[in-house]
Amino acid sequence: MDTHRQSRPSDPRGGKERLPPDPDSGLVRSDFWFRDGNIVIVAGSAAFKVHRGQLERHSEVFSDLFSIPQPMEQDLIDGCSSVELQDCPSDVFYFLSALYDGLYFKKPRSSDFPAIAAVLRLSSKYLVEHLRQHCLARLDADWPSNITGWDLRERRSTEEHGRYIPREHCAHPILVIELALNMNLPSILPAALYDLSRYGPSKIMAGTLSSPTAFDKVISKHNGTPLPPDKPVRLSRDLLSRTLRGREATQRYMATFISKELYNRPPATECLNRITPAIETVDDKEGASRLTSSRPCHESFYFIMLNILRSVGGIACGRDADPLFTLTQAKEMLSRTDFSDGQRQCGLKMCAPCKADFTLATTKAREEVWSLLPQIFGLVDGELCNSLLDLD
Repeated sequence: MDTHRQSRPSDPRGGKERLPPDPDSGLVRSDFWFRDGNIVIVAGSAAFKVHRGQLERHSEVFSDLFSIPQPMEQDLIDGCSSVELQDCPSDVFYFLSALYDGLYFKKPRSSDFPAIAAVLRLSSKYLVEHLRQHCLARLDADWPSNITGWDLRERRSTEEHGRYIPREHCAHPILVIELALNMNLPSILPAALYDLSRYGPSKIMAGTLSSPTAFDKVISKHNGTPLPPDKPVRLSRDLLSRTLRGREATQRYMATFISKELYNRPPATECLNRITPAIETVDDKEGASRLTSSRPCHESFYFIMLNILRSVGGIACGRDADPLFTLTQAKEMLSRTDFSDGQRQCGLKMCAPCKADFTLATTKAREEVWSLLPQIFGLVDGELCNSLLDLD
């Protein structure tokens, strides 16, 4: 049982009483309106009748705020003194929900983001550290600062049958970028910008929509009015430019990788398919090259290159600007056995040393891509004035 909410008024059926707007004050009574509450928090046109002790227990800011002497002739709301906050009513609603009920989610979903963002804003402002750390931990899981965390996030966003559904688990990156800039959270920006850059240019420019919040639904229900429409959210011109330039940079990186690591790639020094000629003369260098070419390994590298080109070209699955994914796919081809030689399914006929050599190359490339993300998206620069954030 929720002991914090036992004092809420209820109807004979056991549900919550529908609380209409107060005609005298013009305020809308929120879902947080306790009979035994002793302070009314006013935010915009919304009022929240809560308990001073609950707020003071978690926040020194509220404790100091309530200690300020109030005018003797202050107007009371439902018999209680009031404090006005210059915060969004929806943020206050989510913040109070977290203080009273905790910030728990049965399964991480993208729909959690409005609550996380609101609680982060107010827990930072009112110094409620445990809620702030909870929000930061969730953001770090969805928008990690290291490649290991990114790989975990990508696996979590992929269904058992291989369907990739990141927007069901993580909020749209434009919303996250907006929050990161407003709250000065540089650690989550590279992952968010990289995620966004994987969209096609037209989708990046179109932006996204911000849906009505839980508090909007409360107000709509209490007032009997329709929900407000979704609000369009788009990148600024500067951020749009950074994202598109970053997208181009990741595509160039893959083109360079193909050129340096796959096109005419030499076999490993210990290649087991290498054929060494008995005699090599100056005039027979071309023939010697053919003899030492490790043909099965060369053909395998060529096959991998063709498949990467399909991915980069967007033919395979539309992820044409996702080098971290493409490089993982290239490495996984080494162990796959579902290729066909025209007669049966088989794996690549590449020797173990060449596989190990190429695995090392793809691993290093993925780590390099991740380390370059801040530079790719212009988050760090030689001149601080060109940076989005103060990263010191």
